[in-house]
Amino acid sequence: MFDEIRLRSEFFELLTGIDATIAARVVEKGCRFCGGPLHRGDYPRKPRGGLVAEAAEAFARRFSLCCGREGCRRRATPPSVRFLGRRVYVAAVVVVASVVALAYTAASAARRVTGIPERTTRRWLRWWRGEFVQTPVFVALSGRLVPGIDRVQLPRSILERFAGPASVRLQELLTWLAPITTTSTPDGSRFVRGTV
Repeated sequence: MFDEIRLRSEFFELLTGIDATIAARVVEKGCRFCGGPLHRGDYPRKPRGGLVAEAAEAFARRFSLCCGREGCRRRATPPSVRFLGRRVYVAAVVVVASVVALAYTAASAARRVTGIPERTTRRWLRWWRGEFVQTPVFVALSGRLVPGIDRVQLPRSILERFAGPASVRLQELLTWLAPITTTSTPDGSRFVRGTV
């Protein structure tokens, strides 16, 4: 499925546009603590793309917001389709490398294809089967993609259920994952709906 995929700059430009739309929706709602105006306060990231997404490294700004009301000044980091929480690899690489690692029995073969260390992909596969299945996102996906998703084959078992070319399925999964990319914007799914 993703053996030969190379995510180019156009793909990350599209994801950046989705992130910008999400950030604009969060700005419209204002500060969740005081209702004050939110202003852009982006910060730099050093995203890694491995061999799969070298183009991702050029998109190094994480959209972030800061309350403009004196005395509050709290940060609100909107959900993102580009970054998966605090991981240094971009979200698309986490998904693609995990799928490739499932396809190859030898971890060294997956590393040759993706450029991601075996230890890292093993950690990601444990996350997919452990922490991820406890999230509201997984519960919602499981309900939407009835009959159930094969937990041992995550994230591949989700991607196989979506329609379209591999890049479109990847974008759809990243959109579903966006609410778990931040804790400072609760109920992030409301900002993500309808962005794709």
